[in-house]
Amino acid sequence: MSTTDTDDGTVLLDERTGRYWQLNSTGGHVLRQLLGGYEPTGIAAELADRYGIGLEQAERDVTAVIERLRASELVIS
Repeated sequence: MSTTDTDDGTVLLDERTGRYWQLNSTGGHVLRQLLGGYEPTGIAAELADRYGIGLEQAERDVTAVIERLRASELVIS
């Protein structure tokens, strides 16, 4: 997988299939944090603090990004 940050978020290239994916800025941040070894709960806590949202909402949002990445086989685990 190759990634490139853009003004609108992050573009991913699945080198196995040649398919491109686009994540908004928050989704791109979640991906970078995951690739950096951060745990989903820590990522959610950071987003909750950054955006002034509830921790439960942030956890749901992070989980949704992860599920989409898994469903697309862009991340495993």
